[in-house]
Amino acid sequence: MRNKKHRPSSSHRQRRRPESANGSAPVLLYGIHAVEAALANSKREIRKLHLTENAARRLEPLLLKRGLKVEPALPKTLDRLVGGDAVHQGAAIEVEDLPSLSLDDITTEGLLVVLDQVTDPQNVGAVLRSAAAFGAIGLVLHDRHSPPLSGALAKAASGALDTVPVILVPNLARALTEFGERGFSRVGLAEEGSEALETAKLTLPMALVLGAEGKGLRQLTRECCDQLCRITTRGEFASLNVSNAAAIALHWASTTARPR
Repeated sequence: MRNKKHRPSSSHRQRRRPESANGSAPVLLYGIHAVEAALANSKREIRKLHLTENAARRLEPLLLKRGLKVEPALPKTLDRLVGGDAVHQGAAIEVEDLPSLSLDDITTEGLLVVLDQVTDPQNVGAVLRSAAAFGAIGLVLHDRHSPPLSGALAKAASGALDTVPVILVPNLARALTEFGERGFSRVGLAEEGSEALETAKLTLPMALVLGAEGKGLRQLTRECCDQLCRITTRGEFASLNVSNAAAIALHWASTTARPR
């Protein structure tokens, strides 16, 4: 049975992040998949291209479609631009932030990922990549306790930053409460969860909630979950990286959860 979309009152709407103004610092994306996805996203405004000859040749269909011309850059120029340790694969672009989204933009059907103060860009990017792979409808982050949506995060996401909606909220507990009101089951992952994820009854729509490594879910976040589940592991290395836990949970939920 489908849930009707609930429109919260204006007092409960999440505030939107201001969009980039002219003259603001551009967002830098690098890596061939991240750049390709940005070029394919009509909502992404491109400010400047930094592509080697080989990268420009690979991306030529998208460049032609958007009417963009490129003066090929040298690899050493890109090294200086993105940093010596970053793997740019000959492609980097300066772009505007994507238009801000609110909770109203999320459908009430499917699987949603919520991260509780996960600040490592590689982890968030990897979670985004898994979210795309398993058809998640969005990723919710705290607007102040999350990494910039650019650079290393976009590279780790391998293009998912431009395909999976990302919603930044000022209050995670309030957002989870609103999801509950809209019919989402809220499943938190914790090592001490009372039930194994693989035996839990999972229903859609679902908000899958994960916390930062070490700290895990904060108390208020836990209280906003309908159930706490654990991923069964064996051996002395029982603790999983948050991005690995997310991938496992997304796969299990996407294949076993059923509509209410």
